[in-house]
Amino acid sequence: MGMKKYVRNSTFHLFFLPLALLWSYPFLWMISSAFKTKQEMLMNGTRLIPKVLTLDNLQRAWVNAKFETYFFNTVIVTVSVVLLVILISATSGYALARGNMPGKKIIVIALVVTMFLPKGVTIIPVFELINALGLNNTYFAVILAEAGPAHIVAILLFMGYFANIPNELEESAIIDGAKFLTVFSKIMLPLAKPVLGTVAIFNFIGAWNAFFVPLIFTLTRPELRTLGVGMYSFFGEYSIDWTGFAAGALISVGPIIVVFLFFQRYFIEGLSGAVKG
Repeated sequence: MGMKKYVRNSTFHLFFLPLALLWSYPFLWMISSAFKTKQEMLMNGTRLIPKVLTLDNLQRAWVNAKFETYFFNTVIVTVSVVLLVILISATSGYALARGNMPGKKIIVIALVVTMFLPKGVTIIPVFELINALGLNNTYFAVILAEAGPAHIVAILLFMGYFANIPNELEESAIIDGAKFLTVFSKIMLPLAKPVLGTVAIFNFIGAWNAFFVPLIFTLTRPELRTLGVGMYSFFGEYSIDWTGFAAGALISVGPIIVVFLFFQRYFIEGLSGAVKG
């Protein structure tokens, strides 16, 4: 029986290993191309191992393509968006899960319905609102446009997680004199670390890679653009700087990998806890 199981597992791995390599090839190609010369990229672009390693592409992307500025802008926008989304979705999820507000089911249904609205439909009223506030072409415009719309998945994750927490914890705190917000910030929110990690990862990736919103709200101030918009600086009218593009992509994707590796345990726990609820 042990030999049969070993053969079955080996066959399974041998079947899916080529698929895994095929799936990861674009990512490996991006890393490899970031260190290739332009000549090697044109002559042998599909080769994964560069014949000559060069750092010129990374330097060109960081300095000439202004990725230093774009990186700084992206950090400011992404961190602000993640904090705002966590604050809004956590308080909304807690109120919907533990509160006794009238029409709660109608509110949840209305929120779910908004999930099917594409961002291109809602961008016009959002633009008009931010422009009326005099915030267009600023950091605040990009941050509010990214974090302002209801993040339904995050709200539902918090809602499902808070609904599973025993009522005794909340009741004990209320008996001791704790108010609604105190119970939320001192008891409920620390218990929701897995969901916090999950929501942080989802929105970090979304805000970090955002293109449409940063482009719309920084049209006349290109110095405020983020990495997602800055990637288009490698596309010229008649040519494309592929090695520079690969270097820029490597700079863009690096922080995402680091954040995911740091929060992956909370990511899995948050999804499993919310789904179980």
